[in-house]
Amino acid sequence: MIDGHTKLFGLLAHPAAHSLSPLIHNTSFQVTGINGIYLAFDVTSAGLADSLAAMRAMHIGGFNLSMPLKTDVLPLLDEITPRAERLSAVNTVINRDGRLIGDSTDGQGWVDALKQDDMTIDEKVVTVLGAGGAGRAIISAAVDAGAKQVYVFKRTNDLFEARKEQLEGWSDVVTVLPYEDEGLIAEAFDESQIIANATNVGMAGDQSLPVSQSVMNHLTPQHIVSDAIYFPLETPFIHAAKQRGSRTYNGIGMLVNQAAGSFLEWTGQRMPITPVIEAVHQAGLQRSKN
Repeated sequence: MIDGHTKLFGLLAHPAAHSLSPLIHNTSFQVTGINGIYLAFDVTSAGLADSLAAMRAMHIGGFNLSMPLKTDVLPLLDEITPRAERLSAVNTVINRDGRLIGDSTDGQGWVDALKQDDMTIDEKVVTVLGAGGAGRAIISAAVDAGAKQVYVFKRTNDLFEARKEQLEGWSDVVTVLPYEDEGLIAEAFDESQIIANATNVGMAGDQSLPVSQSVMNHLTPQHIVSDAIYFPLETPFIHAAKQRGSRTYNGIGMLVNQAAGSFLEWTGQRMPITPVIEAVHQAGLQRSKN
């Protein structure tokens, strides 16, 4: 029940209406009994500073942000965590008595989604397809979780050398390689225990694979294969990996667990993961019908 003690949290994004974040957090508030509500606000980069000022003035508990606000917010904050500083991106803002602190829970959400099934990153070889925002978050979290080796495949564009220098500077276990070299991808698959697609290939309506079928043929039942995409629930990449017998994870686990990181920082309580994942899964099925 909303009353005078209800604490407000929310999402700042453009567009914002499609987000599953309100479902995730409001389900969590309902299950835990926390007197809170989470709303989606359509905010552009131009309106971000005013939104942050309102957050301070009205003692709003915290916000999530989507791109490009994840980077636009950096100069407006009082403090950012080391992992947010490494990524130069913030998806979570915590309001501590008017002091705004930025964090990034995206990559840890990927790690925690695997941990739910007792899958650990420690001493594993990981291949990450893509080095955009989701990819960098996964790479950073894999390093922090003790990965033995992280192979990163990125398109060879004007940003390739700068991104290679950045990512390999995080740790000597990170190796950035050209996405166009299918032979190297196949070798990385052979060596890896965990493979993560962090590209947008296979998103709603796209029937493409992020790698060729000949590379997919290097997958085995011993591989753990994840996709950062959560709609559709089964991307072509996940479907093809299942055909090879690999253990697969769609993006719902990462989505919910990164939200759980925000929820914990805002409320001090753990998110009820199982009912939240079920709610998101049902929402995904409904979207598939529409």
